[in-house]
Amino acid sequence: MHFLRKIDRNAERWLLLTFYVMLVITMAIEVLRREIFAYSSIWGEEIVRYSFIYLAWIGAAAAVKERAHIRIDVIMHYLGPRPKALLYMFGDLVMMVVAVIALYWSMEAVHVSYKFGSVTHGLRISQVWFLMAVPTGFALMIWRLLQSLYRDFISLKTGRPVYEGDTLFD
Repeated sequence: MHFLRKIDRNAERWLLLTFYVMLVITMAIEVLRREIFAYSSIWGEEIVRYSFIYLAWIGAAAAVKERAHIRIDVIMHYLGPRPKALLYMFGDLVMMVVAVIALYWSMEAVHVSYKFGSVTHGLRISQVWFLMAVPTGFALMIWRLLQSLYRDFISLKTGRPVYEGDTLFD
């Protein structure tokens, strides 16, 4: 159980770190190859592109977990704990509906790519691996939204202040 809790707490961080390091190292190698050897590869550009796509979708899930997405929360300052929790729960439910629909349609694109055997231009590996960034991101978002709804329900039930995430500016 301790291992699963650790994964739950840090999954997005580890994935983001992995893809970010892969992106930076590949980009640095490609810049050196272009400047020193006047030669570049198509696979390097693909690795950077797809790493960035994974970064974006996993980062979106991490932002859901931390309630860090941009939002207009002026009204939240005037609400009590109960209405604030209800409003956050409503927002999470709306986002959940959108995420479930998006997950379904993004899996459709993966299925079509798998069915027709699409491969990348440079690496010549299945496009499915890279198209999975979108459903992976939405699946992580749905998981984090479920956790958020549970956390807000407990806050609502006990009367504790709802989790609002860390503020960027005060």
